[in-house]
Amino acid sequence: MNIKPTLIILAAGMASRYGGNKQTESFGPNGETIMEYSIYDAIKAGFGKVIFIIREEFAEAFAAQIEPKLSGKIEIDYAYQSLDSFSNDIQFSKERTKPFGTAHALLCCKGKVNEPFAVINADDFYGSDAFNKAYIFLTQEIQDDLFACLGYELKNTVSEFGAVTRGEIKTNAVNEIVSINERREIILKGGEIISLEKDKQEILAPDTKVSMNFFCFTPAFIDWMEDKYYQFLSENWDELKAEFLIPEVADQLINSGSARIKVIATDAKWFGVTFKEDAALVKEELLKLSNEQTYPIDLWDVKLH
Repeated sequence: MNIKPTLIILAAGMASRYGGNKQTESFGPNGETIMEYSIYDAIKAGFGKVIFIIREEFAEAFAAQIEPKLSGKIEIDYAYQSLDSFSNDIQFSKERTKPFGTAHALLCCKGKVNEPFAVINADDFYGSDAFNKAYIFLTQEIQDDLFACLGYELKNTVSEFGAVTRGEIKTNAVNEIVSINERREIILKGGEIISLEKDKQEILAPDTKVSMNFFCFTPAFIDWMEDKYYQFLSENWDELKAEFLIPEVADQLINSGSARIKVIATDAKWFGVTFKEDAALVKEELLKLSNEQTYPIDLWDVKLH
């Protein structure tokens, strides 16, 4: 019997730059959230389960919004991320309220997922091509020492409204990642894409491959990064802005020689909401896709299998 892969959705972020809970905000023509389009594409591709990583205090409201739509369509589970998750009883500063980022969130799924899985952001639209290719990799190629990352072109992932964080991917001759450089401040300026990392400006090529936090792993990755998280905590427990991020942990994995990560190129069009001003563009794009009948106007009023 073939094991269906799981989709893990990172939905616990504070969205401080956006100024609201963008993970559950309506963007589609019938009130759909962005992540609903990812779930729709995942179900059509063949995924069997979705795990939402959320903050426990919002669990009841989150479930009330999402579960009626997904009932009977895909298995649902939850993992909860908080600052104290996997904390080793460390007493953090009262000024630190946010958990430690996307890899910390994924660690909160330990024991919840026992099959190959894809992990994505809740507030990014990835496109059906990405999920179809991820499904093929997760069911035909993945091993405990061979993972994958969906690669997007940088020019299609920046915002005209402010700085974004992107994982710059460098590959070898067989299209496996050599390094992932997490650039935390990429802006558009004068028609060019510029990285402001470490107080210096660097112009980046528009076709630079970047990670949008769409990775394909087995549970072995979660087990491997647990020790890395404890090491991270020992060095950063008193830092107010330190983050334990999936691309950076994946880069450590590659450098350790413990596994390889191949890049799966996708021609899917990405868009997402980092800033409030991005919302109008996302709504326009989703309406356009519905009008083109790429997606139904009412996303869940259809048979998916």
